[in-house]
Amino acid sequence: MPKNAKLVSPADADAIAAGRHGDPFAVLGPHGLGGDTVIRSFLPQAARAFVLLPAGEKEMERVHDDGLFALRLKGTLKSSYRLRLERYGGGGEVFEDPYRFAAVLGDLDIHLLAEGTHLRTFETLGAHVRSLDGVEGVDFAVWAPNAERVSVVGDFNGWDGRRHVMRRRHHAGVWEIFIPGLGHGTLYKFEIVARGGVLQPLKADPYGHFAEVPPKTASVVWEMSDRDWQDGEWMTRQQSRNTRHAPISIYEVHLGSWRRVPEDGNRSLSYLEAAEQLADYVADLGFTHVELLPVHEHPFGGSWGYQPVGLYAPTSRYGNPEDFRTLVETLHRRGIGVIIDWVAGHFPNDAHGLAQFDGTHLYEHKDPRLGIHRDWNTLIYNYGRNEVLNYLYANALYWLEQYHVDGLRVDAVASMLYLNYSREAGEWLPNRFGGNENLEAVEFLRRMNQVVYSEHPGAMTIAEESTAWPMVSRPVHLGGLGFGFKWNMGWMHDTLHYFSKDPIHRRYHHDDLTFAQLYAYHENFVLPLSHDEVVHGKGSIFGRMPGDPWQRFANLRAYYGFMWTQPGKKLLFMGQEFAQEREWNEDASLDWHLLGDSRHDGIRRLVRDLNGLYRRETALHQLDNEPHGFAWIDCNDRDNSVLSWLRRGWDEGDFLVVVGSYTPLVRHGYRIGVPEPGYYRELLNTDSEWYGGSNVHNNGGVWAEEHACHGHPWSILLTLPPLATCVFKRDA
Repeated sequence: MPKNAKLVSPADADAIAAGRHGDPFAVLGPHGLGGDTVIRSFLPQAARAFVLLPAGEKEMERVHDDGLFALRLKGTLKSSYRLRLERYGGGGEVFEDPYRFAAVLGDLDIHLLAEGTHLRTFETLGAHVRSLDGVEGVDFAVWAPNAERVSVVGDFNGWDGRRHVMRRRHHAGVWEIFIPGLGHGTLYKFEIVARGGVLQPLKADPYGHFAEVPPKTASVVWEMSDRDWQDGEWMTRQQSRNTRHAPISIYEVHLGSWRRVPEDGNRSLSYLEAAEQLADYVADLGFTHVELLPVHEHPFGGSWGYQPVGLYAPTSRYGNPEDFRTLVETLHRRGIGVIIDWVAGHFPNDAHGLAQFDGTHLYEHKDPRLGIHRDWNTLIYNYGRNEVLNYLYANALYWLEQYHVDGLRVDAVASMLYLNYSREAGEWLPNRFGGNENLEAVEFLRRMNQVVYSEHPGAMTIAEESTAWPMVSRPVHLGGLGFGFKWNMGWMHDTLHYFSKDPIHRRYHHDDLTFAQLYAYHENFVLPLSHDEVVHGKGSIFGRMPGDPWQRFANLRAYYGFMWTQPGKKLLFMGQEFAQEREWNEDASLDWHLLGDSRHDGIRRLVRDLNGLYRRETALHQLDNEPHGFAWIDCNDRDNSVLSWLRRGWDEGDFLVVVGSYTPLVRHGYRIGVPEPGYYRELLNTDSEWYGGSNVHNNGGVWAEEHACHGHPWSILLTLPPLATCVFKRDA
């Protein structure tokens, strides 16, 4: 209870001691009092407390039994001071008083935060190592507009929420405090008292740059350094490598299970270990980019990162933020771009995360018809709130700027676009026009893409969007969503359906391979064989192939040949490049031992050569997303399950001829039309013995004959290998 009402009011003293004072800066620290100065400090761990001044130290008076101390000094305080305490049972410490420092956030920051136009909120919110008045410490700031009290807690104050109550900046709903003496590696959380004095679960920092290794949940102070990046050559040429005219072949990776260390408890590779190994492997296979399943911090490993709580923190499972920067830098130095899966559609309801952050539905919608994903039991961001939009816009820029990533593949875009996504009638609310479009999410996606491409023209955004929503990868000013690319989910499902059929039945499913050309240029497509196709009982891509072992490998080789020669950028999930046989398991390494089998290694060799061909031959990538880059020669021979097509580049004479024969029969004397005379060299044959095939071929190539066929004045007579895709190029 209060002991000296002249030094502190009883109400203030009781509120400070109970941890329910909403404005501790009005009480603690130095304050004028009748022409003098009174210094107050709440030190519940102290038996005695002292103020250290240039002229010497003065003992403070205990003015509340719970540890509130005060000292009255004559006149106005004209110098800084420090505090010293003596603990019960001995020992003590000298420290700076956090309540003597002025606010850190400037008026412009507060204005932009309140307005929702601060594109780099990560520079102001969160935890930042700073020097104020020559004193080193950490500045903490968090958005919690409906809280009655917010404190920073950690090992440094015994996790006591009464010790470091923050200053409220009312205009923006932001709380902040500078705590001297703290630094890199400090564990912390926010203790929030909601309206009505309800104490919330301790919250991790929404803007935290780092976190404890799960299942621990504290945030870790980590100031992002001004790194001396060594990937300048890549960044200089980034834009030319990420455009729709460039060869883009993506290796999709889950870092935790790509390659493990069996001799060390089967642990995952660290970021640093993965850096060199992954760069070597991907460079050897010729992929242009890697795409990492979400690296955001997430509590449940089984979510693969798709339910993040730390959107600003690379998961600590594999190392710290600088280690992740090294991974990106190493890949860039080997000529490999880095895309991360970005989750802006939902977040988990874990108690230490964003859910009801300040005791209210702050980041999420209050109405469950708008705010809950039924499929995943997760919460949906409130895209109608400026501060939430800032949180997400800034996060997109954060990964591009602080980690040099090249692109963001936005997860589950369809779930964001539709109010009735996975909902029955009566379980969703229509928009103001009565429709099922989530207008706020649409505007968010458009604005996000505008922000990314205006701030970083060399970056790319990719939508995982599984519906027929129009103009996903068209510019915003033309009415599109503004993405650079879109996954072609229809192509994936149709072609997998076709190649999973026994060849004897494929004539009845011929349209599965041709249908995509009806819409192939409505969007800038990526052709994905992603992680979603090798989980939840689907088996592996190889496991979907029919027939005896020889036919299964041949089918997979033919499928990859078809994929790499069709219009669209490429994406292949890890393990499928060597025909992983079992379904992917995030808790186990890929089955690298399979490369000891020549058939599996043959698939790897083929993928390497397909990537090389795709990168080398401009006809296979320059016009990936434009209709004049592709033409069928013959797509109607369904009885023989044979298709032939042309791929073209910008130059008039730059074209390739591709033929796919998808039954286990050798076909002799098969004629197809070609546009020009000359010798057509066989560049690639998926039936080559080099890949594990039967080695039926065309002796290096064939000469065109002046024999009209398929609307062309010239034609070539081919031997078609069984279950194979072949590529021919006219010698100039």
